[in-house]
Amino acid sequence: MNFNERIEGLFEEYQRQRNSLTELQERMRSLTATATSPRREVTVTVGQNGVMTDIRFPSGAHKRLTPADLSELILATYNEAKESVMQQAAETLAPMLPDGMDAQALVRGTAGTDAFLPKEPRMATSVREILNQARSQQ
Repeated sequence: MNFNERIEGLFEEYQRQRNSLTELQERMRSLTATATSPRREVTVTVGQNGVMTDIRFPSGAHKRLTPADLSELILATYNEAKESVMQQAAETLAPMLPDGMDAQALVRGTAGTDAFLPKEPRMATSVREILNQARSQQ
């Protein structure tokens, strides 16, 4: 395979990866999760980023709660929905990540610096070979 064919192949691979990333972004944006409290006092829905998008009171059961208890129940139900959507996000993202990168940590914002900028740059073997060939020709 000559140099031009390799470069052409790299551009095609880049375009495939770019299209995959666009599809991933669309799937991530469409993620939602809904949680309902055990006695159906409240139902909370959150979007992909954990922002509450809906809250409902499917029964009159919430009326029997004190304001403090209702607040606590809403927060607990919200947290359940948020955990669910974060799990979905990690599962959606994981296949696109390089080996060894923790999707859960990335989604939760707890990934260390090495997850974004490792000590050695990640690159395809073919790119590394081309760079090595170019260096050896100098």
